[in-house]
Amino acid sequence: MARLLLVSNGHGEDLSGALLGKELQRQGHQVDAIPFVGRGSSYLDAGIKIIGKVKQFSTGGLGYTSLHGRLTELLQGQVLYLAGRLLRLLFLAPRYDLLVAIGDVVPVFATWLTRKPVVTYLVAYSSHYEGKLKLPWPCSNCLLSPHFLAIYSRDKLTADDLSDQLRRKVNFLGNPFMDIVLNSKSRLPEFKSRLGLLPGSRRPELDENILLLLDLMRFLAAGDFMKQNISLDMALVPALDDHSLKNLAEQAGWQLIEQFDKSNPKQLVLGQFKINIQRGCFAQVLQSSDLLVSMAGTAAEQAVGLAKPVIQLPGYGPQFTVAFAEAQRRLLGPTIFCAEGNPGELITFSNTARLIVNVLQQIQEDKAFQRECSKQAMYRLGGAGGGRLMAKAITDLIVKHTTHYL
Repeated sequence: MARLLLVSNGHGEDLSGALLGKELQRQGHQVDAIPFVGRGSSYLDAGIKIIGKVKQFSTGGLGYTSLHGRLTELLQGQVLYLAGRLLRLLFLAPRYDLLVAIGDVVPVFATWLTRKPVVTYLVAYSSHYEGKLKLPWPCSNCLLSPHFLAIYSRDKLTADDLSDQLRRKVNFLGNPFMDIVLNSKSRLPEFKSRLGLLPGSRRPELDENILLLLDLMRFLAAGDFMKQNISLDMALVPALDDHSLKNLAEQAGWQLIEQFDKSNPKQLVLGQFKINIQRGCFAQVLQSSDLLVSMAGTAAEQAVGLAKPVIQLPGYGPQFTVAFAEAQRRLLGPTIFCAEGNPGELITFSNTARLIVNVLQQIQEDKAFQRECSKQAMYRLGGAGGGRLMAKAITDLIVKHTTHYL
């Protein structure tokens, strides 16, 4: 039907863009993508063509990063790379019928510069952070342009807030990144309880996060935690191979062993304490876990959207820092928790281990808490089908826009 170009700037934004892009392809559109940050692996996995050569940076994106992360971005040439991607977008935009901006002010401003028709999914912004969204300059000016045919938000509160601020309709139709976890089925063995571990996805931060999680698990191993019928499952991305995981495990005093049990082929072992390594079944870990210990961004949002409580373990960054975790709690609400203490300190591990035990008990015994998790899931993230609904709305806009100029 139409040629569409997806423009995004971050790992989570790429995932949302890829899921939306697949739905747009199902509706007959030709879809390409230009990720401004990272390799755009989500697009490649979805079979969506990436425009131009891409490069991965250690910070994984622009936004909530530590000072060290921002300096790293400059030293690695991320700003110059971003400028190059922008020039490529300006050169190629005339070939497309519609641009789809996914993320924040970066793709919004970039697509506005092209003077092409644009729709935007503001997945990176929410009024839940402060109660009233303060869009950075020049985002509001761009969104008020007649070139922006439609604006989609990540939650209803933001849609209502921005509709008032911009004096134009902002729609909330759900979040495509929730479809991947709401629509899949768990294949993991059943246990009385399951604790899921989410160390994130970007190296080298992923490596540091795993070491912190293994230190935290030592505190659980020292108590009566494993007397319960509970499974511990770590969801890992392919970027961390078994050799690297083995080295990390040995560095932390653990062992990586291979099991004959096909359901849990590899485990990290410390005495009688075992963590199952789950690859290629991220959604299943989220679905089947009663509680998630998270050092991730989008994954924590998906967990809350599944009505699962989350415990944060802030790390050294550059992404999942104390500041990022605090902002995430404002975004996701009262079913996400964080113990007091600085990253890597013994008191932090002790407090977090105690929090894990308490929240698991609350899940099992407190019906009101379970209802609150379900309430927050719908309020913060919405239900299933967001990608399909958004793609249908975009298709209707294309038809209307084309008819208008015939």
